Amino acid sequence: MTQTALPGLTTPPRLPKGTLRIVPLGGLGEIGRNMAVFEIDGKLLIVDCGVLFPEETQPGVDLILPDFSYIEDRMDDIVAVVLTHGHEDHIGAVPYLLRRRANIPLIGSQLTLALIEAKLQEHRIRPVTQVVVEGQVEKFGPFECEFVAVNHSIPDALAVFIRTAGGTVLHTGDFKMDQLPLDGRITDLRHFSKLGEEGVDLFMSDSTNADVPGFTTAEKEIGPTLERLFGQASKRIIVASFSSHVHRVQQVLDAAVKHNRKVAFVGRSMVRNMAIAEKLGYLDVPQGLVVDIKNIDNLPDNRIVMMSTGSQGEPMAALSRMANGDHRVVVGEGDTVILASSLIPGNENAVYRIINGLLKLGADVIHKGNAKVHVSGHAAAGELLYCYNILEPLNAMPVHGETRHLIANGKIAIESGVPEASVILADNGTVIDLRDHQADIVGQVEVGFVYVDGSSVGEVTDADLKDRRILGDEGFISIITVINRTTGKVVSGPEIHARGVAEDDAVFDEIIPKINAALEEAVLSSPDHTATQLQQVVRRVMGTWVNRKLRRKPMIIPVVLEA
Repeated sequence: MTQTALPGLTTPPRLPKGTLRIVPLGGLGEIGRNMAVFEIDGKLLIVDCGVLFPEETQPGVDLILPDFSYIEDRMDDIVAVVLTHGHEDHIGAVPYLLRRRANIPLIGSQLTLALIEAKLQEHRIRPVTQVVVEGQVEKFGPFECEFVAVNHSIPDALAVFIRTAGGTVLHTGDFKMDQLPLDGRITDLRHFSKLGEEGVDLFMSDSTNADVPGFTTAEKEIGPTLERLFGQASKRIIVASFSSHVHRVQQVLDAAVKHNRKVAFVGRSMVRNMAIAEKLGYLDVPQGLVVDIKNIDNLPDNRIVMMSTGSQGEPMAALSRMANGDHRVVVGEGDTVILASSLIPGNENAVYRIINGLLKLGADVIHKGNAKVHVSGHAAAGELLYCYNILEPLNAMPVHGETRHLIANGKIAIESGVPEASVILADNGTVIDLRDHQADIVGQVEVGFVYVDGSSVGEVTDADLKDRRILGDEGFISIITVINRTTGKVVSGPEIHARGVAEDDAVFDEIIPKINAALEEAVLSSPDHTATQLQQVVRRVMGTWVNRKLRRKPMIIPVVLEA
């Protein structure tokens, strides 16, 4: 039967010499936070270190990081961090890791390292980096890494083949098998075949599209759709995409040239990333095509294209602010907005809120649901099956995806001939040991969510987020009462202040006598009641009443003072 991580797994045993241990710290059961730790003979190799973006149930949170607790006291044992590509869900947490040890070597392709170096500059960290290319073999302590070209929705993506004394692992990062990519750089299946002949003990493959049958549509099919939409638009065009989707931006630039429009990049990350891509030769920008956003008011509406961030409904991104009317770009009647991206699970409500806001402003909104303006960057089921058949891995461990994606990938592995007992469906924190060509789950380490909230990292807890949700959904009631402990009588209050609970605070007049009676009874029955215990009495009386009377469960903050 398939090896599945189960609740209650014990702490893993001591790692035997010559055994390779793999511990995913993120990216399993979620879309984002990708990070895997490989260990052998006392040394650690990390593949990817990304962030997860918050959902609506995590108010106020900016980013969610992998939990570094497992490696916190072993920073000096890390020989390198291999970054498969430059998307935030694979590199976004690197600055927070390097705060613990700034000189950990970062290994990746030219574009990937350029993007992370720009990010690290904002954090005032000067990293140690090493550029690698496909076909290159490098040794990092007891790990020998061979890099393989893979195609994705960002240029310069790499898979990594890891050779150790405990066995071999092929980690794909994110990939697909587009046979006609814009940059001509395909996933190198010949290289995969060569590694398959050598022997792949464990195949860790991207699962994001494992439940999608067939093959992912080619990126080049987006170009004609964009050109058609540009030709139909009579006023300004705003295209929203990921700020690192160089291929999509290139197609927007090409369409703008054909229709005699200028392009302005909107959003700090978009401006920064496209400048890097152009400088390194990954983005072809004709002379005079790009203009500063400050100068678009000097151009006619039918000569403007804005390439913007915010395709996932991020509240502070440019497109969200346009939809809310608090951006310098004012969306108006007849403007065309194109959402050239997929919906990351969990972002649906935020994206639809933006779509509705833009439609109310009079814009025509084009998205994946009504036009072919996006194709995925991830391999569908047919592509994964090809890979399994080419590689013939002895063990498979699906990564990068929600539970449904991991299970679908596992089923593909079994269909291709991987023994069911050799397919591992792990969770974040599951410990897998590889030795003598066999991979086994041997334990579980605790892995939590680390929230970045403004300048604080890891200080916000799940309990804090619960309080925020209650405040946002149910409101807030404060109750201030002064009591004379000697007489047991309430001498002042209760003063009740509420926000987001009832339209008129007069509704609370009914409960004031009940609070007074409960407090006086508590003091008279037991003069030793502490202030905290009396506050609990107030909270209980108010909570019961407001739940029954108003059908709400607000946050209740009672304060009982002694006269």
